[in-house]
Amino acid sequence: MTYTPATQDQLLAIRVNAGIEELAQSEKFAAAEPDMVEAIVGGIGEFAAGEWAPLNRVGDLEGAKLENGVVTLPDGFAAAYEHYVEQGWNAISGPAEFGGQGLPFTLSCNVLENLGTANMAFNLLPMLSVGAIESLEHHGSPELQQKYLPKLVSGEWSGTMNLTEPQAGSDVGALRTTAHLIEDGEYAGKYRIKGQKIYITWGEHDLAKNIIHLVLARLPDAPEGSRGISLFVVPKYHVKADGSPGAHNDVRCVSIEHKLGINASPTCVMSYGDNDECIGELVGAENRGLMAMFTMMNNARINVGNQGVQIGERATQQAQMYARERVQSARAGSPDKAPVAILEHPDVRRMLLRMKALTEGARALLYYTAGQVDRGTLGDSAARARGEVLTPLIKAWGTDIGIEVASLGVQVHGGMGFVEETGAAQHWRDSRIAPIYEGTNGIQAADLVTRKLGMDGGEALTAVLADIARDAGEESGLAALAADCESVALWMREEASLDDRLAGSVPFCTMFAVAVAGWQLLRQKRAVEGGAAPGLAATKQASVRFFLDRVVPEAAGLKASATAGAEPLYALSAEQFIG
Repeated sequence: MTYTPATQDQLLAIRVNAGIEELAQSEKFAAAEPDMVEAIVGGIGEFAAGEWAPLNRVGDLEGAKLENGVVTLPDGFAAAYEHYVEQGWNAISGPAEFGGQGLPFTLSCNVLENLGTANMAFNLLPMLSVGAIESLEHHGSPELQQKYLPKLVSGEWSGTMNLTEPQAGSDVGALRTTAHLIEDGEYAGKYRIKGQKIYITWGEHDLAKNIIHLVLARLPDAPEGSRGISLFVVPKYHVKADGSPGAHNDVRCVSIEHKLGINASPTCVMSYGDNDECIGELVGAENRGLMAMFTMMNNARINVGNQGVQIGERATQQAQMYARERVQSARAGSPDKAPVAILEHPDVRRMLLRMKALTEGARALLYYTAGQVDRGTLGDSAARARGEVLTPLIKAWGTDIGIEVASLGVQVHGGMGFVEETGAAQHWRDSRIAPIYEGTNGIQAADLVTRKLGMDGGEALTAVLADIARDAGEESGLAALAADCESVALWMREEASLDDRLAGSVPFCTMFAVAVAGWQLLRQKRAVEGGAAPGLAATKQASVRFFLDRVVPEAAGLKASATAGAEPLYALSAEQFIG
């Protein structure tokens, strides 16, 4: 099935939660006027639904294929990507000095939301390029920026992130890829890169004219662990003096993974320097590569949280359509025994409203987070800190929501949901990767209760909860959840051991995310009641009411789990787990 872009709800979230009109008052984002915002949101929705959505199913069925070191995609992908580049969608928030439009990150999020709702696997291609652009923009030398950014910004070239290695997993400090300075000859001042990276999304493909790999590697005599890692830019093709691609660099795709989902996204094993001639250039300072990589990872984590919204929207729309068309059984208690559409049955209504409410809650949290990032870009240090606090919430809870909503979509379809032909199963399969990459959701929750809990002496986190409590008004359940979050945060800061905090990190992350999402939905509801988005007057009231009355109380019930401590987790020995 195709889908209808959620343009009205996106515009509401962009205006109310991100505060786009306030952002447009700044000189940097002055171009983000209402007409421009509406044109972008409407235009990318139309493009995504028309050109990327029809490729979603064929991408799942045929997938990416590797032959003779070259990865190819099914028919239609190359043309769709070419049109995406031609229409300028890749350049929305790119730096203006390198051909970008310099618009807020919020609008870049909207481009990715629509593209990912249309085709999640395909959307990983531009999503990774955004990260590469950010890293080079913040840490690359002027020469590197001039060499790579214009074509990365346009989308003519794509970018990747190369962190993980077979023996390292999430422990990036254990990587073994090496970099050696070249002292003379054609490549003097550059580095020879040698090693292997795994799980490299869109590491090889035939859609862009060059692929710019950002690769973490270790210099000789570098300190052990994460302190001894440097970042290098390694192009698939060497770049000639006129800026065009030249000879093939010594980098190749060894294999692509056979995955549960996102089959149209080639997940590659990449080999660097098989012939000892892989040439890379240093990005930033030596042994400071992890910091440079994390510049791109923070917004990348927000964009992964965005994928929860994307898959949730697509699964919800498909389930709604099926529930309207599928006729089965009479309504319980009805004197008329004629079968009705399953949409009329209470439990199906519960599932559909839950799908809608959770998706809209994740969207509200997404754009609120994006708006804080944009304020941080404008120099607001408090907003920057708040954006950092919110990032693990949207990444972890947002992707958990994607899985739950996609799973509910299968359930609404009943037995037909378990049959591949309906496409409902694809959404669940595609969704399952998002809680794993860009730092697993457990790592996000750990970040929340360690680094983010103590940011600015704890003020960055508690200020969010204070705002929720202040705005909750008559919504006593939301106010109570904010108070519970504050109570857990205080216990974690002042009483709990590190193990205790980590043991309660996931339930606390969920509590906090639901509190913020509920708050932002309440802001939407009040805006709609005030005349904003009249087309959503009825549906927004229903979805927000469901979220506040059903989702918020569930999150409040997690307080006991968040404060249970680590001791019960170690009641069994390692041997007892096996036995």
